[in-house]
Amino acid sequence: MSANRHRLRHLAKRGSSKAVTTLWLLDRTDKVLSLVLIANTLINALATALVTAMAISAFGNEESVIAITTAAVAFLLIVCAEISPKIIGAAFPERIALPASVILKPLMSIGKPVLWFVNLFVSALLWMLRVKQGVRRDHRLSPEELRSIVLEGGNFIPKKHQSILLNLFDLEHMSVEDVMTPRAQVETLNLSMPIEEIKRQLTTCYHNKLLVHEGEINQILGILHVRKAIGLLNEDEELTSDHFRALLTPPYFIPEDTDVLTQLQYFQENHERLAIIVDEYGEVQGLVTLEDIIEEIVGEFTTSTPAAARADNVAWNEQGESLIEGSTTLRDINKHLNLQFPLDGPKTINGLLLEYLQDIPDASVCIKINECVIEIVQVKNQSIKVVKLIKPKSEFAAITRD
Repeated sequence: MSANRHRLRHLAKRGSSKAVTTLWLLDRTDKVLSLVLIANTLINALATALVTAMAISAFGNEESVIAITTAAVAFLLIVCAEISPKIIGAAFPERIALPASVILKPLMSIGKPVLWFVNLFVSALLWMLRVKQGVRRDHRLSPEELRSIVLEGGNFIPKKHQSILLNLFDLEHMSVEDVMTPRAQVETLNLSMPIEEIKRQLTTCYHNKLLVHEGEINQILGILHVRKAIGLLNEDEELTSDHFRALLTPPYFIPEDTDVLTQLQYFQENHERLAIIVDEYGEVQGLVTLEDIIEEIVGEFTTSTPAAARADNVAWNEQGESLIEGSTTLRDINKHLNLQFPLDGPKTINGLLLEYLQDIPDASVCIKINECVIEIVQVKNQSIKVVKLIKPKSEFAAITRD
């Protein structure tokens, strides 16, 4: 009964007839239990009767002989026929179940009349006790159980593969808002700027695609492929904003509460790689790319942008401190510093502190959130620019001892 059904199904798919037989028996647990218990009871009773008869024949029909014989047989049955086999079976369920299935299946056919007769009384008793029969257990695993299996299989799964599997489970609870590049960090191209400024920005931009707007950022015109725009810069004709406008591809908008796995599917179905995230009022909140979602699964694989470089710098120093920018996301902080800041509210450390303090603080203010001391180092333009985190003492002491 303690055999791993998933492993048995795997063996059955690989052609193991013993695994097929074992699964067949597990689908008939009530009959298997009846057969085992009937056989066990008969053998134990027969062994006790035979040994007692042999003892009486050898030493006489005395009460002391019967008592000692009965006690000795009971002790041997408990040790050798009950406890030891069950411990061995629990320790090596597949090794015991597979060979035993070859014996149990024929015995079930042979003892079918006896099983039917006994189960009549069992069914009657269960009916009187109002116990339902034939209720099949659902052996499907929940996501949390699957997660536990992955964690417990650390010795058999490569560390990188285990990390990817765990990240996949985490995606179920994430929205695109958790992985997006916030509006303040999005590199955009404003076509209302002078043409010389547009040229300068195109030659110095970090990305191969730019979000293009006219005037304020909510007036999105489309997406510009920088490589195509650079081709225009090499031409001799005088450029205008209309030349760049002709190169734009339509923007792809998504709501901010779209979950990450769904968005990954949308990217695949719509053959898109970049989506603009808007709130319920149509205001641009940021953007998410296919690479952002993939990095949440496999880990960061590029540091070509300022945001990526900023995330890579999130680490503890030898003194147990970390100096980070206020725009750093709480997810990155939790991931790199092994902290437990809440993720169901603000997305950045700046937002968390402003929500906690209900005010724009001065520099040098120090607070503690979830056992982590946070010192505000720099405040500028109504936001917290730099903070210093101090590792919780218990964690720092443990690492220092190691």
